[in-house]
This record gives sequence, C-alpha cells and structure tokens, in this order.
Amino acid sequence: MQTTNGNPVLAAGCVLWRRSPVDGELEICLVHRPKYLDWSHPKGKLKRGEDPLAGAVREVSEETGLGCVPGPRLATVRYLANGRPKEVSYWAAEATEGHFTPNDEVDRVRWLPPGAAKERLTQPRDQVLVDELLAVLRHA
Repeated sequence: MQTTNGNPVLAAGCVLWRRSPVDGELEICLVHRPKYLDWSHPKGKLKRGEDPLAGAVREVSEETGLGCVPGPRLATVRYLANGRPKEVSYWAAEATEGHFTPNDEVDRVRWLPPGAAKERLTQPRDQVLVDELLAVLRHA
C-alpha cells in the first residue's frame, strides 16, 4: 500500500510480560522476525480503521499465540521504515494463556529478564520501552 501524502504508517504493539513460572521474577517476551533478522516486541501495522489498542492485542496473539491483558499505555515510537514515517503505539500487557507456534513472520520467542531483554533487543528505541515497563509496574 503506497501513499504519497507522507502520512505515517500506523502500527501498535505491546511490551509483553509475565512472572516466571520458575522463580516468579519478571520476564519480557521478545519475538524474532526472520525477515528482518531482529529481536523486537510484538507489534504490527494497524488494519484500516482499527483501534490501536485492539491492534496491539491482535498483534500479540498473531505473533506469539498468547492472549494478554493490556495495562498502561507506553510511549509512541516514531521512526522511518523504508523511507516512510512510522508510528508505533505501545502498551504494557501481561501475558495470559496460549501457545507459540513458529510461523513465517515470527520464528522464535524468548522470555528474558529485563536486563537480558534490553541486551537482546535489536533497536535502541525498543530498549527504552523496557525501562518504561519497569517504571509503570513499579507504580502499579
């Protein structure tokens, strides 16, 4: 889909978290996208007219196979993607039930402690979202 008016591509996602089933510590879910060879938070483009929060929850489900309970809104990240402005709205979201099945878009997921998640994330703009998640969970 190509436009010439310079409107940003709108997308949404979640910084998905859970308490470890082993020790109860906070873990963050990262997805590996083979097309881009990167690690990121689950996110994707919004469908025409789609509410950003609904799109974020849909993307979590599509990319991780998990349900989630959205929490506080986090930052909207703005950057250029293929020469076009892109805006991705993020929410903190606690993972619920489900099961990951590798697919063409996401071939791996990893649950990592916050520090390790920040190191694994490919883009610095995604690392900042981990700090934001920690701040909102501390104040919850």
